Amino acid sequence: MVEPGDTSSTSGGWMSHLVELRTRLMTVTIVVIVIFAVLAFFSDRLYSLLAEPMLAVLPPGSQLVAIDPLTPFSTPLRLALYLAIIAAAPVLLYQAWAFIAPGLYQREKRVAAPLLVSSMLLFYAGCAFAYFVLLPAMFKFLAITRPEGVAMMPDIARYLDFVAIIALASGFSFEVPIATIILVLLGWVTPKQLADARGYAIIAIFVIAMIITPGDGVSMIMMAIPMCVLYEAGILAARIIAPKSRDGSAGAPR
Repeated sequence: MVEPGDTSSTSGGWMSHLVELRTRLMTVTIVVIVIFAVLAFFSDRLYSLLAEPMLAVLPPGSQLVAIDPLTPFSTPLRLALYLAIIAAAPVLLYQAWAFIAPGLYQREKRVAAPLLVSSMLLFYAGCAFAYFVLLPAMFKFLAITRPEGVAMMPDIARYLDFVAIIALASGFSFEVPIATIILVLLGWVTPKQLADARGYAIIAIFVIAMIITPGDGVSMIMMAIPMCVLYEAGILAARIIAPKSRDGSAGAPR
């Protein structure tokens, strides 16, 4: 029997949770290190693939440059580390799920698991969209609009930073359906309110797209269109997932 004021069981519970959390973090760290060790052997080739959208718009024979003497060595390894972290995301999500799942109700588990998987897939889709669609359009625009007499010779480290920012921005932008579903499940909005605010959402999406892209019409529209489609998909998914209100329409939990 636990005496009043006895915190030993509580302390033991906290310690067990901390030990479990440390174990799961160590698992994720080891996975990242292993993946990085593998990718490091191909880091130069990986960077060559990363540079292809830029090299495609440069004059024949052009190449990226390295301003710092260490960047030819460190930049491909940094890319390998970024890719290792992204590749280990499923392991991270699984470990996070395994840690919090015991404290969730059954209905919360049924909703949370698909949301975690969907968010990961959407993020990957956003990064792929940035590499295969958005970046080529952006670099083509930048190459066309450069002043006469100015040669494009990007530094490999700054190019990696630029691509990483665009890829992350595109990946998180593709999380629009997840954001709308979570807002509905939290009871902050209803699917009907999201649909009624469609006009304002489209304006906000185009503003975000303008910030992400260089501001040219082509790449901005290319970024905004999938976000608008994903916004509609989020409304549709929220109507399916959200509990039904008394009048039969999908609404916030009561």
